[in-house]
Amino acid sequence: MKILVTGGAGFIGSHLLQRLQAQQGVEVVVYDNLSSGRREHVPQGVRLVEGDVRSKEMDQLFAIEHFDAVIHLAAQTMVPYSLEHPDEDCSVNLLGLINVLECCRRYAVANIVFSSSAAVYGDNLNIPLQEEEKLMPTSGYGITKMASEHYLRMYHDLYGLNTTVLRFANVYGERQGAGGEGGVVSIFCKLLAKGEGVTVFGNGEQTRDFVYAGDIALALWRGCQLKGHHVINVSTQKETSVNQLLGAFKKAVGREFPVTYAPAREGDIFRSVLSNGRCLELLGFYPTMDLQEGVARTYADYLQKNGDIS
Repeated sequence: MKILVTGGAGFIGSHLLQRLQAQQGVEVVVYDNLSSGRREHVPQGVRLVEGDVRSKEMDQLFAIEHFDAVIHLAAQTMVPYSLEHPDEDCSVNLLGLINVLECCRRYAVANIVFSSSAAVYGDNLNIPLQEEEKLMPTSGYGITKMASEHYLRMYHDLYGLNTTVLRFANVYGERQGAGGEGGVVSIFCKLLAKGEGVTVFGNGEQTRDFVYAGDIALALWRGCQLKGHHVINVSTQKETSVNQLLGAFKKAVGREFPVTYAPAREGDIFRSVLSNGRCLELLGFYPTMDLQEGVARTYADYLQKNGDIS
């Protein structure tokens, strides 16, 4: 099987590429403009093609490579940025996806797996949120993910493309940048490694469903093997407050640190936790990484790469 991973040099991509390299008979090509991804995230033996997913040059790549599947990770992932720059957010997330879908259609790619988000649900308190819930995103980022899901369904209905939408909860893990939805973990890593305190926007009782990137990678790989059109949450189905996350960091760091509480940010969701029953049913597993262990791994990895500069 030959797989194209767009945005594969990014944080989630780095975990996915490790997973794919362990699979027999899988060849991987990464397509990334390196705006936020890094070359060192692409393992030796995996070909990296530099380019923007909106570029017409993708057509040539598809024509030459004859991909069996595409895992589409390339995106603008920062909620605040989507509110400040809705035009760029829409361009990358929607026009980029449409370009990829058109290439899949023209060159008879069998499967595409899309990285969607819990942001499509908005501030919905009917938790744990199931895939059938009404979508009411509260940010430009969430809106582009919701619209992308509709395009994927349409390409399945009209052209027979196997389309799997994976709605990620708040992803964290080694090599994560300071942006994106799960960025609070990496932001805390950076500040605490410097010996500084952290700032929490809101009272700290806002909740998220923190899912480890290694579990996300397994879901992406298994999604390549599904037929038809599917929408699947990838989550722990555990509601964790930011204050509880701080407790996990105190254990990982091994010391107390100052915490400042600031006003909540516009567009932020107060409570979020996703049902993972469909993940178990269709992908054969649900994420199991313990938050304390995952935070410890993430913090240790940050220290190894950046050093304790406190």
